[in-house]
Amino acid sequence: MFGPFRYAFEVVVRKGDLRITDARGETRQFGDGTGEACAVRVTDRWTELKIAIDPWLAIGEAYMDGRLVVEEGDLYRFIDILLRNAEEVPLPRWTWLLDILRWLIRRVDQFNPIARARRNASAHYDIQPEIYRLFLDSDQQYSCAYFSAPNVDLDTAQLEKKRHLAAKLLISARDRVLDIGCGWGGLCIYLARMSGADVTGITLSREQLKIARNGAQEVPQPDRVTFRLEDYRETKGQFDKIVSVGMFEHVGVHHYRTFFRRLSGLLKRDGVALLHTIGRAPGPAPTNPFIKRYIFPGGSLPALSEVLPQIEASGLVVCDIEILRLHYAETLRRWRARFCDRWDEAVRLKGEKFCRMWEFYLAGSEASFRYQGLVVFQIQLAHSQTAVPLTRDYIGEEEARLAQCERFGRKRKSADSREERKRTARRG
Repeated sequence: MFGPFRYAFEVVVRKGDLRITDARGETRQFGDGTGEACAVRVTDRWTELKIAIDPWLAIGEAYMDGRLVVEEGDLYRFIDILLRNAEEVPLPRWTWLLDILRWLIRRVDQFNPIARARRNASAHYDIQPEIYRLFLDSDQQYSCAYFSAPNVDLDTAQLEKKRHLAAKLLISARDRVLDIGCGWGGLCIYLARMSGADVTGITLSREQLKIARNGAQEVPQPDRVTFRLEDYRETKGQFDKIVSVGMFEHVGVHHYRTFFRRLSGLLKRDGVALLHTIGRAPGPAPTNPFIKRYIFPGGSLPALSEVLPQIEASGLVVCDIEILRLHYAETLRRWRARFCDRWDEAVRLKGEKFCRMWEFYLAGSEASFRYQGLVVFQIQLAHSQTAVPLTRDYIGEEEARLAQCERFGRKRKSADSREERKRTARRG
């Protein structure tokens, strides 16, 4: 077995039961033999060299191209063994050179002026919409769900996510609401239905825009929901409430200050904004090279140490930060299972290579949330400290009210009670 290739696995894989067969047919066992067994085969020596030099990119490419074949267990089990061990044991030192280079060019990779941001969004979101319908929930929420209990199904967890976001926004029927990066429009439609507010969603994806506009026709008052093909830097006006879910990862570290200054300018003085984004608990780091090249070009996962100084510079006040830890791992587990269950349909739509790429993306992302410190930040922002109540009790109370509205299939007016809570907060 090629020396550096064998050594890399010997250094990292201390726990678990992993067998690797190389291009010459030689098989070696790595780990302590505990847990479920996994066996993979590498088909050529060039792939062995690439994996030894740049494992986080080369393993994904090899699986995508069929040059790394899982023979026992499944892809997730293989990635799970690698990342569970890498959480405690660093990769061989020669791989650090590429990490340093990626860190140095990070800002160049994430430079996203409007034209480039449109191209990056189109690369991921303007593929056949049927692909997303294979694995997302019925409302096509393509972001972290919220699991109030371990065995909650995906549709319920995504509904609970929308409810959780709405509760933190404290929307009334008189409000103008902006959703930055609205996806296929599900959250906008939910907010309009539950509150009666005027909701505007903006996206850079033409495919998302078409689906969102079609969905808006199902709202009792369709004119209350507007969708536009628009970058956040192009948006005009002022809004009582602003929400952004799963979009900030596309902003790029170079543009964080611009984003929060635009948010500050768009938000009314007594308004509330909520940012929901994947983030890094351990601190700043370059984007995973496989994800950057094949899944989310121009993407970046922020650390709080990068975000909070830019919020402070914008003049906004942080009212609340909630960190969702394993919720996204559970979301991705369900997405991956649903995608694999409909593998043949996906292959007919996009081909075998795309499907292997997508499976690696879903499996690798899930393991990253379990072992590499990825989390979800929900950061509540305002201009004034009195924009939200003094304690977090209102969130649970509002969720209970919204759940009751959902059961009855109608909204309930609660503007008076919200105004009373605001007056109480000001008196405090």
